[in-house]
Amino acid sequence: MCGISGYYSFHKSISSKNILEMNQAIKHRGPDDEGFWLSDKKKGTSFSGSDSTPKIKEQFPILEDDKSEIALGFRRLSIIDLSEKGHQPMLTEDEQVVITFNGEIYNFRKLREELQILGYHFDGSSDTEVLLKSYQEWGTGMFEKLDGMFALCIVDLSTQKLMVARDRVGMKPLFYHQSEQGIVWASEIKAILKNELVTPEINWDGVYTNFLFQTTLAPKTCFKGIFSLEPASVMIISLTDQKLTVEKFWKLPLKTEQGISEEEAVKTIDHLLSESISEQLYADVPVAVMMSGGIDSTLIAAKSKPFNARINTYTISYPFSEEEIQNASLAAEHFGVLHKVEKVSDEDVLDQLKENIQHFEEPYCSLEVLINAAKYAKDNGIKVVLSGNGADELFGGYSHTLKLKKWLLMRNFNFTRHFIFTKDPFSRKVKNYFSQDFMFDFFRQSQISMTPFEVKNIITSDIYKNIDSDLAGYHLSESKNYSGYFEYDIKYSLSSHHVFRDDLSAMKYGVEFRYPYLSNRLIDYVAVLPEHFRFNGIQNKPLLRKTAEKYLPSEVLNMSKRGFSFPLNHFIKNEQKIRNFIIENLESLKKRNFFKTEVIDEWWNRLENEYDWVKIWQLVTFELWYQKYFEK
Repeated sequence: MCGISGYYSFHKSISSKNILEMNQAIKHRGPDDEGFWLSDKKKGTSFSGSDSTPKIKEQFPILEDDKSEIALGFRRLSIIDLSEKGHQPMLTEDEQVVITFNGEIYNFRKLREELQILGYHFDGSSDTEVLLKSYQEWGTGMFEKLDGMFALCIVDLSTQKLMVARDRVGMKPLFYHQSEQGIVWASEIKAILKNELVTPEINWDGVYTNFLFQTTLAPKTCFKGIFSLEPASVMIISLTDQKLTVEKFWKLPLKTEQGISEEEAVKTIDHLLSESISEQLYADVPVAVMMSGGIDSTLIAAKSKPFNARINTYTISYPFSEEEIQNASLAAEHFGVLHKVEKVSDEDVLDQLKENIQHFEEPYCSLEVLINAAKYAKDNGIKVVLSGNGADELFGGYSHTLKLKKWLLMRNFNFTRHFIFTKDPFSRKVKNYFSQDFMFDFFRQSQISMTPFEVKNIITSDIYKNIDSDLAGYHLSESKNYSGYFEYDIKYSLSSHHVFRDDLSAMKYGVEFRYPYLSNRLIDYVAVLPEHFRFNGIQNKPLLRKTAEKYLPSEVLNMSKRGFSFPLNHFIKNEQKIRNFIIENLESLKKRNFFKTEVIDEWWNRLENEYDWVKIWQLVTFELWYQKYFEK
């Protein structure tokens, strides 16, 4: 739901052209309405915009050329309370507190009842109004009460504070740029780059982690001076002295709860997932379930039926996804829901290839099928889609997780790397394997991306010497068991990668993805279950499979894990257009002197396995990213 933008200029008033252009840059996130609020830190004024609804334009003047120290912008995707009573920026009656909010609060109806008992009156039925009054009652203490996904900004003129906050696991993105001139924030980096206080520069430290992990590890981005606000954080800026503080309002629980039986765990997970699905089906617009054919999304579809008998499901079909399509259709028939299959062809991918790649604000290592899933939803009048994302991280779903016990054994022989002197590809591969000293290294290796040696070898030495390749600051507890790996999956695989990519894919078409597996209670419960329930080293997602047994056909339960993405290596091998596209962009990249041309040629001429294609694609997407965000 929606997109937010804003800035606070510390020393001078700046033109409202900044907030107008920032808001326009994320128009795709909220096509239904827009609004603005400008302030000199003492009082504020609300404005409409050219894309505001007629009623909002009658209520507020259209923002044109004005100046202010603080400005908030908002784009609305109407999901709950479609009336103008859900319009933002939303103010308290005394106009001392204002909020812009992107997301959905699934327990807002319970919070609303609690606030009504405390004497609060509500004009509309939106979760935004509940947030505003929650802040009035509990201040920043409200954040620990929220179950949902959110990125928001609150300006409190009475206490002279401005704050931005993000949900527990980062389902909704929020980026910011901080300098001596001021602070700028937005749901997407595209908007931040429109502000006069920001000049785009490459952050090679961010590019380094991007190449290693398929995504840039938060809080850094690939832009110098632009950061991702970390999940479960609230950043508070004083309007009197510009002092900035960051507080965490939640931490992933890791202390194992003893005395729980596996049977009890399965029963509780079943109940908590039902509760989450029931809450997330709530909307004043059509809702559907996107099924990939695997356990995660299919279980959501099965459990949605009792809460919405007319729930629709759909599946995106792409090359080599025949088994998934068959299983999705079989499951839909099994529990009696309407199901459609949307085929994505090579031509469909090629049609908007460059635009879709450049929509992501960093280099990327695959072709995102979720963009096609979002487009299908929009074309069919669906604004809300329930997704199975998050189940792999929460329940140990990735195939590389099964290699954990082997690695814990083999790391005892890491000393052998010091006796490998040959430099052929196989020797380098072996040396890389025996260089995984920490759980962080094992997690990095599992992301199927460039190795540290390959990154060092491809980047020119004058750039690489200034890169901080010491990533110890990203290490977590480093416990040598599945719980240690689980931390990395939640923080970096989920928050820095999957939900970030989901959000950009969905919001490109003004569609909201929701994640029933990522409810507060479900995460808190699963995180502290005994390890042997969640991980056995033999089968992925053993606990979720047991939960799903009574709902799903055996074909779905027994299906091996596959990623939901377009087969990149097949696409490149079989489409001359894409090969020409790659060559064209690699030739352009060579001229920039960022990367060693001889290594680029070596990689392109020695494509032996699917991981080699990934490395080439990372270079191509770097070139497209650079073209989009740095070339005028």
